Amino acid sequence: MKNLNSRLSALQNIYFSLMNEILKGYTVIELSSVLAGPYAGMMFSELGAKVIKIENETTNGDVTRSWRHPSENKDTNISTYYSSTNYKKEILFMDLSKMNHINKVYKLIKTADVVITNFKQGDDFKFALDYGRVKVINPKIIYGTIKGFDNQPKRVAYDVVIQAECGYMSMNGQADSPPTKMPVALMDVLAGHQLRSGILAALLRREKTKKGALVQVSLEKSAISSLVNQGSNYLMNGIPAKRIGSRHPNIALYGEVFTTLDNEEIVLALGSQKHFQSLCRALNVPDILDEENYSSNQKRLVHIELLVKKLEPEFLKYNFSQLKTKMSEYNIPYGKINDMKTVANSETGKSMTMHEEIQGEATTRFSTIAFEIK
Repeated sequence: MKNLNSRLSALQNIYFSLMNEILKGYTVIELSSVLAGPYAGMMFSELGAKVIKIENETTNGDVTRSWRHPSENKDTNISTYYSSTNYKKEILFMDLSKMNHINKVYKLIKTADVVITNFKQGDDFKFALDYGRVKVINPKIIYGTIKGFDNQPKRVAYDVVIQAECGYMSMNGQADSPPTKMPVALMDVLAGHQLRSGILAALLRREKTKKGALVQVSLEKSAISSLVNQGSNYLMNGIPAKRIGSRHPNIALYGEVFTTLDNEEIVLALGSQKHFQSLCRALNVPDILDEENYSSNQKRLVHIELLVKKLEPEFLKYNFSQLKTKMSEYNIPYGKINDMKTVANSETGKSMTMHEEIQGEATTRFSTIAFEIK
């Protein structure tokens, strides 16, 4: 096992070193805090760009430095939250109310490729760092900016607020539970993805036109753009999303959780009639296939409760290892419900884990990059 871990570590280092060459020579000035902007900025640092993060010295830096779990060291201002999105960044503390500090930022911008901001409305002008002024300093700059709501510029918008107002909380949770936010600030992550996609597109266009650009992203639009099938369910058929736990509104059995004999939990992701037929054969309950109530996906959705009651005792006949063998044999999509420890210790989790010392503190996070370029 030790030799295997050593080989994995060596391969990981080779992979990261290759990725670090992709944007080598590019410079990003990060004038943003919390999650969405820093998340976008971290991708650039992972790909080899020089990312200079400007933090407010009058408030002890990015607010997430103080977002510590109760079990974290209270005597450090490097929280795990902050660590998650600020890998390989050069940190500069400045007071943007001072003109000499703004002039230092101007000097950095003059030779930079990208600026990432999430100023509150008016603060970009207050600090003389609005796009109009920045593009005078550097006409080729790509200026990326994030806001909360698209048409309510003065309104403060944290992730959970966007989850609430863009439909996510209304459809997340069990049928009898209150509206529930997701346990990850996914609206910020989605906005970060949108921003870095926009910046990369603008950089590509700049290669052709030699011109800079303003890239604007809102958490609200990022959230709505990600509603996909739930959005079309309503737009096309007037069907509003409801809280149905892990179940899928359009597919059965997809998202259904079952418990095994040894008390492990697995989730099914049956996407076709063939998958359902294979499941019934794997569990040795072929008679269910003859029942009209379960003869099609739509009928299974209507009779989902009855179907689940029929299947629950069948899953309890097998240990997880036995079910794993059967699921693989019949090519049935399933997943074992793992906790964070299991994920972190998995081969993939280990391959995506990155370590760095920030201001004397040892920090660890998962890579924000899930793609490979070969």
